[in-house]
Amino acid sequence: MDWNNVVWDSTVWLLKAYVMTAVVFVVVIVLLARFTKWGRQFWRFAAAYFDPRRSPKPLVILAVLLLFTVFAVRMNVLFSYWSNDFYDSIQNLDETAFWHFLRVFAFLAAIHVVRALIEFLIGQTLDIDWRVWLTHHLTDDWLDSRAYYRDRFLDDAIDNPDQRIQADITNFVTTARVLSMGAVTAVLSIVSFTGILWDLSGPMTIFGTEIPRAMIFLVFVYVLVTTLVAFWIGKPLIRLNFLNEKLNANFRYALIRVREYGESIAFYRGENVERRTLAGRFAHVIRNMWHIVFRTLKFNGWNLSVNQTAVIFPFLIQGPRLFSGQVSLGDVMQTSTAFSQVHDSLSFFRESYDDFASFRATLIRLNGLANDNMHAAALPILKTGKSGNELDVDKLDVRTPSGATLIEGLDLTVGPGQSLLVKGPSGSGKTTLLRTLADLWPYADGTVSRPSGDAIFLSQRPYLPLGSLRTALAYPSEPTAADGTLREALSKVSLGNLGDRLDETADWTRILSPGEQQRLAFARVLTARPAVIFLDEATSAIDEGLEHTLYTVLRSELPDSIVVSVGHRSTLNQFHSLGVELEGEGRWTETSLVG
Repeated sequence: MDWNNVVWDSTVWLLKAYVMTAVVFVVVIVLLARFTKWGRQFWRFAAAYFDPRRSPKPLVILAVLLLFTVFAVRMNVLFSYWSNDFYDSIQNLDETAFWHFLRVFAFLAAIHVVRALIEFLIGQTLDIDWRVWLTHHLTDDWLDSRAYYRDRFLDDAIDNPDQRIQADITNFVTTARVLSMGAVTAVLSIVSFTGILWDLSGPMTIFGTEIPRAMIFLVFVYVLVTTLVAFWIGKPLIRLNFLNEKLNANFRYALIRVREYGESIAFYRGENVERRTLAGRFAHVIRNMWHIVFRTLKFNGWNLSVNQTAVIFPFLIQGPRLFSGQVSLGDVMQTSTAFSQVHDSLSFFRESYDDFASFRATLIRLNGLANDNMHAAALPILKTGKSGNELDVDKLDVRTPSGATLIEGLDLTVGPGQSLLVKGPSGSGKTTLLRTLADLWPYADGTVSRPSGDAIFLSQRPYLPLGSLRTALAYPSEPTAADGTLREALSKVSLGNLGDRLDETADWTRILSPGEQQRLAFARVLTARPAVIFLDEATSAIDEGLEHTLYTVLRSELPDSIVVSVGHRSTLNQFHSLGVELEGEGRWTETSLVG
């Protein structure tokens, strides 16, 4: 090789190869997205990210990454020519040439190191940027569609969306980059090194027939046959990898529940039951892992055997030619390098089959998450309108998921400052009625209009977000209230001792008792001052005396707000002017209370 023109020749080669590779890369992606199921699934999570109308940044990063991937192949070609010249200098005992080619190697190695580091940085930049965008995209869909709640109404609801958002997105973006750039490297290496191998390859006699350029035909036939066998061996890995993600997520969820309900488990002394549950789920994980291990043993055993056998092929063919003086030692070593590159490149899809299998499983899980979000958003939720200053319920029918009638033809009007108490036996639909009024229950018909102001729903078990006490008091709004306002609200619900801990960050669900959490929820209402307040047994963990205090404060501080309560205690009657008794099977009775 003419090493004096290596920079110019490599630049020309790089530009031509880059343009050709970029065109082929785009065409292949389009064809896969159009004609294959997994290609369409991939494009579902890639199209919007790489859309230049959204931002040109991802396409620029990808273009630069592709350039350095092509550059890496050129470096491998140069190293193969260097090995030819270097080993020839050893065979010829040419000391001057020996030291010259060592200097050439130092130059090539320095460029290779810099290229590899830059390529790594660009690859990681693409991974992180894509992961950030896709995580925000899918999380927004998950929250905006309320799939985190509504998917319980779907027949084919997915498992562990948290796992899919956190782990599967990471695997998706990283594996997509590694496999796509690996495929580009493999195809470009096949083209580049096949030409070198063609020039160096000699004939080979098999069963009395001489095959010209034997190594070219040998490597292609060998890899094709071994790849088909490898695909057959590795096919079960797709299903096993999918199960691995699912079973591990199920086991992790069981562990989280033990921590979340630790106090209840401790009171019941339920350690043995939890131990059996955890052991059972973990046993499924281990059983599937052993299936993966044994299948991978077969897959890797086949690949290792194939690769080791392929090492001797170039020497078997070129060895006799070396000893007869037809080729030099450098030719033999370059033949070995070229044959190895072609073989490894052709074997890329075979050796990466387990990665493709894992990627396919990840695609299935992400596609399931996106479908779940879409189906949850499409559920026929009863929409509530906002008009005037009254809560108006007109001809409201509420059903169970099986179609049984809970409430039929409910008509109510609750004006400013009035309060409504909903009672009834267990299972009559009290909480379901509140869910319907909150746009959460999909099995309802009718019309609901609420005042134009905000509404707050307090459940029996209040939700306290992670973060500071200030954040918990303001939820779901931003914590903008003054410290004095927050301390006053806490004092009015008998939590004045927390006034100096507003900026303390903690898991307040674990710190506060159920009764304290319910009182904190009332302080949240006093701070937010909503137009409508829905209380679903919001004082169930509080004694009647404190309940009386909370309702008294609520009515005195928010005299114009509409209050709708669900509860069983007769002591609640005195704080409500209207009552509805749900009697089951759709029947209900409206009554007048003390108020």
